Amino acid sequence: MAPILSNQWIAKRRPLWDRLAALLLQSDQSGLAQLSRAELQEMALLYRQVAADLSVLRQDTTARTYADHVNQLLARAHHIIYSRRKTSIASLFRFLRDEYPRIFQQQLPFVTASLLVSLAWGMLGVVLTDSRPEFMRHYVGPSMIATMERHQMWTDSVITIKPMASSRIMTNNLTVSFVTFASGITFGLGTFFYLYVNGMMLGVIGAACHQYGMSLLLWSFVAPHGSLELPSILIAGGAGFRLGYGMLFPGALRWKDSVAKGGIEATRLVSGIIPLLVIAGTLEGFFSPSHAAPWLKFTVGGLLFALLLAWLFRPLKPAPPAAQ
Repeated sequence: MAPILSNQWIAKRRPLWDRLAALLLQSDQSGLAQLSRAELQEMALLYRQVAADLSVLRQDTTARTYADHVNQLLARAHHIIYSRRKTSIASLFRFLRDEYPRIFQQQLPFVTASLLVSLAWGMLGVVLTDSRPEFMRHYVGPSMIATMERHQMWTDSVITIKPMASSRIMTNNLTVSFVTFASGITFGLGTFFYLYVNGMMLGVIGAACHQYGMSLLLWSFVAPHGSLELPSILIAGGAGFRLGYGMLFPGALRWKDSVAKGGIEATRLVSGIIPLLVIAGTLEGFFSPSHAAPWLKFTVGGLLFALLLAWLFRPLKPAPPAAQ
């Protein structure tokens, strides 16, 4: 394939790359605190310009060496710039509206891996429960089995302590999700384990409730909050796998730069699930265990899931062209 970029264009843009590299080297040697306000502002401007250059370089297969070099610079600069960015309600809204769908779609292979792992363990839980009843009794415990034998949902007690239960559920869901994500630091093995725990538990409980004729009670309870909670756990799993991938496969990057880049991308991916888990915790504490009609619960869950998909998979604007 013939080169798309001219030597003149590269010669024109390279001083910007060299200047960004010099600022990063100064930060590494002297510490970030030694950079002046003007230098930090210059670094942020260079970051945007060089990011635009990278999108152009990636279109030319003959410029792979330059693209790898620029990508390394951006990975090193990203943490410095975004760690100093002040947040506000407006900036958070813009992040969720404009940036997060792009982040999610870029990391979709890792979220898909998280989904497949969870489905595999969930299906195994169903098979083991159907074929070996003693496995179900050992896994969920005698107390829950006794509750199901009475055809009573173990979540009924939540109704009497709604505010306290909602707060506890939010905290638990956030803890589970962030532990699943943070466990990616063990080269992804910890994330795999927590996805196994969640997938297996869902499969076993689903199959057990089916055996006791409680499928409608279970899934009408799960539908409202689960439409947001379960995807959140899968996204957290995807973030954990992204972190582990950065540790295992640095590619052209230095190992520490690959880990830093993976950590930044994984953190940005998992940050979007926080509002989802807050909404899910509220629903699980107040609406899911209520005596509302099952059709209403399924409708609410379906609408929330449709809105979630529309947000995450909405068409993205093309990346801005490089400045000339």
